[in-house]
Amino acid sequence: MPFPRASAALSRFTVLDLTRIRSGPTCVRQLADWGANVIKIDALSDDAGSEQPGGPRQGSDFQNLHRNKRAMTLNLKDPRGLGVFKRLVTKADVVVENFRPDVKARLGIDYESLKAINPAIVYGSISGFGQDGPYHKRPGFDQIAQGMGGLMSITGAPGDGPMRVGIPVADLTAGLFCALGILTALLERDVSGRGQWVQTSLLQAQIFMLDFQASRWLMEGDVPQQAGNNHPTSIPTGVFKTSDGYINIATTGGKIWERCAQAIGAPDLVNNPDYATGPARSKNRDALNAEIQRRTEQNTTNHWVETLNAAGVPCGPIYNIDQMFNDAQVKHLGLAQDVPNDQNRKITLVSQPFTLSRTPSQMAARPPEFGEQTNELLSEFGFSSEEIHTLREAKVV
Repeated sequence: MPFPRASAALSRFTVLDLTRIRSGPTCVRQLADWGANVIKIDALSDDAGSEQPGGPRQGSDFQNLHRNKRAMTLNLKDPRGLGVFKRLVTKADVVVENFRPDVKARLGIDYESLKAINPAIVYGSISGFGQDGPYHKRPGFDQIAQGMGGLMSITGAPGDGPMRVGIPVADLTAGLFCALGILTALLERDVSGRGQWVQTSLLQAQIFMLDFQASRWLMEGDVPQQAGNNHPTSIPTGVFKTSDGYINIATTGGKIWERCAQAIGAPDLVNNPDYATGPARSKNRDALNAEIQRRTEQNTTNHWVETLNAAGVPCGPIYNIDQMFNDAQVKHLGLAQDVPNDQNRKITLVSQPFTLSRTPSQMAARPPEFGEQTNELLSEFGFSSEEIHTLREAKVV
C-alpha cells in the first residue's frame, strides 16, 4: 500500500532526515506536511530505541514534530552504513542535519562529501552558532540563543531581569528559515541543475527575529529595553484588567486612539494635553494605562472585546491554551487536526498555518515507530531482499 502523502505540492522531492531534538525536525516537518517523501534516519546504536532528548516517541512533542514521515534505522558509524546512506543520497533531493559542525565531517556525511556523489543535492544545516567562526563548535540550545540573540533583554517587566520567551522561538524559527532556504535552493536548482548548501543557526534566526528592535539600534543607536506588556512604540497598547479577566488593546496612531477613548467612555482623554499627541502618550504611558484600566475594570472581557472591535479598535481576549483551541475562529480555521492511525490512539496536532487552494496539506500519516519502514524504504531505493537481510544480520540497519 503506497505511503499516504500529506500534499501534492512537494511530492516530487525526496528528503533524508538526519535531524534530532527540535530545530531540525521543525524544518523537515514543513517539507513532510507539504508532501515531500521524507525518510527519517533513526540512529542504530547500542542505545537504539531508548528514550531520546525531546521526550518519548509516543509523547506529544515527538508526535507533533514527526508526522507525515517514514523511518528507517541505520548505523552511520559503520562503514557499511555509510555506504548505504550514500546510495540513498544518489537518489535523494535534500539532506537535512543539525549535528555540531565537526560531527558530520567526522562521519563523512558533510556537504562536500555528498556533493561529490550527487551534485544536485540540497543540503540543509542548522547549528547553534554557525558552521564556522569562534563559537562554531559550541553546542546550541534555544535559551542560550535567546539570551545571546538579545531577546531576553527586551522580554519581561522593566527591572525584573532577563526573561525567556515561553516557546523555543530560536529553535522553531531556525527550522522554518532552513526550510525556506531549502525551498529557495530547490527553485534555483530548476535553473542551474545544481544543489547547494543551506546554512542557518539558532543565533542567526534569533537575531533576525528581533526585526524592528534590532533596527532601532542599527539605524538610531537606541538600545531597546524591557517594556513588559506595553508595546515599545505604539501607545497605548498593552494588557488591561476587566471585571472578569484581562484583554489586550492595541492602538496605532491618533485616529485609533480617539476611537478607543470614545469606546471606553472617556472622550475627555483625547483633548487632555498629557495624551493628545504620540510623544505625550509615550511620556505619560503609565498614567494613561491607569486611566484606561479604571474604565475597563467596570465591565467584562467579552463586553470590551465586542465594543472595541465594533469601534475599529484592535482588541482581543487573553486565552489559556485550552480556551484558545475552543475559540470560534480557531475552530473555523481548523488548526487542530486529527491524525489517522491504525493504533486506535487519539492523535490531534496543530496543522500548517497557511493554506494552498489546489494542493492543501493534511495530516496523512502518524509519526513512525523506530525504524518502522526500514525494509520498505531500502527496497524502494533498489536494495535486494538478500542485501537487506545481510545488513540486518550485521546490525547495519
